[in-house]
Order: sequence, then C-alpha cells, then structure tokens
Amino acid sequence: MSKINLQLPKKEIEKYFFQLCLAISKIKNIKEAAEFLRDLLTDQESEILARRLKIAELLIENQTYEEIRKQTKASPVTIAKIQEWLRISGEGYRMAIERTKDKLPKKRNEKINIIPFKSVKKIYPMYYWPEVLLENIIKKANKRDRENFQKIILEMKKIKKKSILRKKVEEILKKENKNKTK
Repeated sequence: MSKINLQLPKKEIEKYFFQLCLAISKIKNIKEAAEFLRDLLTDQESEILARRLKIAELLIENQTYEEIRKQTKASPVTIAKIQEWLRISGEGYRMAIERTKDKLPKKRNEKINIIPFKSVKKIYPMYYWPEVLLENIIKKANKRDRENFQKIILEMKKIKKKSILRKKVEEILKKENKNKTK
C-alpha cells in the first residue's frame, strides 16, 4: 500500500506563515490581539508561548535557572532551549520584551479589558460542547447524583496532577452547590 504524504510543500508553509505575520502586523490594540490569539491558540498553546516569553525576559535579566524555574515552573531543558534561541538569534524575543517593558499592569488586581471567556463559549458552543454538556448534567443532577460527583472528585484528588476536566467539574459543582443553597 502506498503512503500518502500529508505535509505541505515548503512554499505553501512560507505563504501561510507570511499571512500569519501579516495578520499579526494588522492588529491595532491589545484587545484585538487577545481575541486573535484566543481564536488561534488553545489554552495550553497560549500558556506555553506566554511562559517562553517570560523565561526569555528572565534570562535577559540574567536570572539563574533556579530562579526562573521557581517563578515559571519550567523545566531546565525548556530554559536551556530558550537560552540557546537567545544566544543564536533572539531578536524577536528581545524586541517583544523591550516593547512591552513597563506596559503591563502594575498591580495583580489590575486587569486588561478583554472579552470574557464565557462570551467565547457562547459564540462557539460546538467547540466547547463537552464542557457545556457537563455543566448541564451537573445543573440537572439531583442531590444524590451531585454527591456522587463529589465522591468522584475526591478520588480524582488522589491523583497528584490536577486535570483541566477536574478543575472544571469542581468549579461547576461549587457554583451549583451555592445556587442550590440559596
């Protein structure tokens, strides 16, 4: 049986990359940038890219691997890769860090006005159908079923890593328990 090549030709990839760069260059403000990146990237991809930028910033500030690891929870391998990118070229990192320096909110409570995530879920319900389904199941569950959900959460807590699903179920259960007690 012949093997099908699913990879795009290099010229196509370059064309798509140029279109992406052009789209980014046309963004006018932080709200538009946030909307574009929220549509373009998954939560995990956004976190990875944001963390890489922070690691590059800390490396440029000459912080140690240990300080960077504590602050970003990144592995030494990740920090080393970013340090290597900075050593080889890193112009993009340096430019982004320089241009955003002193532009971020000073206080932890100060927020950038971005469209709430709930609005995105309403606009694209099919993309979030598992979460919407889970919310509806929990909302319509009787007391005994909610208690069973709580037991499942307790079992999941024994697992060291907290999954996104577990976090969502805990949030929904807390919210529904508050609503039911009112």
